[in-house]
Amino acid sequence: MKKFFLFLPLVTFAVLGFFLYKGLFLNPQQLDSALIGKPIPAFELQKLEDENIKLTNKDLIGKVSMINVWGTWCPSCKFEHPYLMKLKAQNILPIYGINYRDERKAALHELKVVGDPYALNIFDPMGKLGVDLGVYGAPETFIVDHNGIIQYRYAGPIAEPVWNNTLLPIIQKLQQQAKARGAS
Repeated sequence: MKKFFLFLPLVTFAVLGFFLYKGLFLNPQQLDSALIGKPIPAFELQKLEDENIKLTNKDLIGKVSMINVWGTWCPSCKFEHPYLMKLKAQNILPIYGINYRDERKAALHELKVVGDPYALNIFDPMGKLGVDLGVYGAPETFIVDHNGIIQYRYAGPIAEPVWNNTLLPIIQKLQQQAKARGAS
């Protein structure tokens, strides 16, 4: 028994080393999501621009869309923002924003200064919808089909390579499927 305790630190180090080594090869931007293949979680939250307007998950159904989680406190969101503006100008799909754990006044000011790439902007100051979506941080983006089913999750800022190599092919495939089924 005494020999076991002598080797315990070595065994512990070997087990930790194995998991740390394995972690080096994981891509943190390809997070698994329990919601892939499931509907957007039900919610009722205020529209960022007007606290008297309530938005629900039903407002996000009907077209292949992208849901982008963002906040004014998020430096990566600021990096990503010009690319989202470019996507809006291309009118490929609606981009819905979830203003996550932010202050309404700061968010509105930010959008006024740098532009608003979102077709709808959901105000989620307590982060409840973000938690329901399994958001780790911002920015995170979800690709949603025309039925409101989450098809893909991307963690991190969207830029040209991510868009061209990962997100756009998924979106085009979903848009073709929606068109074949008579949806937009």
